[in-house]
Amino acid sequence: MGQGFNKQYILLKKKPIIAHTLTVFEESEYIDEILLVVGENEINFTTENIIKKYGFKKVIQVISGGKERQDSVYAGLLAIKDLCEIVLIHDGARPFLEKKLIQKTIDVAKNMGAAITGMPVKDTIKIINDKMEVVDTPDRSQLWGVQTPQAFQYRLLKSAYDNIMTEGVFVTDDAMALERYGHAVAVVQGSYENIKITTPEDLLVAESILRREK
Repeated sequence: MGQGFNKQYILLKKKPIIAHTLTVFEESEYIDEILLVVGENEINFTTENIIKKYGFKKVIQVISGGKERQDSVYAGLLAIKDLCEIVLIHDGARPFLEKKLIQKTIDVAKNMGAAITGMPVKDTIKIINDKMEVVDTPDRSQLWGVQTPQAFQYRLLKSAYDNIMTEGVFVTDDAMALERYGHAVAVVQGSYENIKITTPEDLLVAESILRREK
């Protein structure tokens, strides 16, 4: 983003992106507690300028993450000490999650063990080689863009993460940890508006969504 700080703290309608995201979970009757994983040097800032400032009551801990995404997720899983049946993992820079999707992913995870959200891709996808030449064109009807939240039975995900961390396996999302060991992962249809704000262009889209919601 070229801001000099992590994107989830960028202001969106005078409110940090992460605060918009946390509000959805704070207001959901299906969420009991929130554990926020941030950079080690961001813990105090987040506690004072996000949690306390906006009065989030469900945030029970703000902890330090790791070098890779999976390191941060694992740190969060290890920090859950009380009995937890279902855990949801969500990107802090994905503020337009619909509350009904939280309920749906939880329900599916209770039955299936694992549920991820996503949407069918709109573009044709090409597989290329290191020479920037097209190698293959997958069938678009079978391709979905994965979003968050991703919901899991806690013990199932914790066990899978214990294994991949021990084996040194790299995963780009949490479902991959279960897929590696042959566990089925259900897909729940999300929303094209459930965007992850990653580039300056995404901010323009986000502002448009907020204007329409008002």
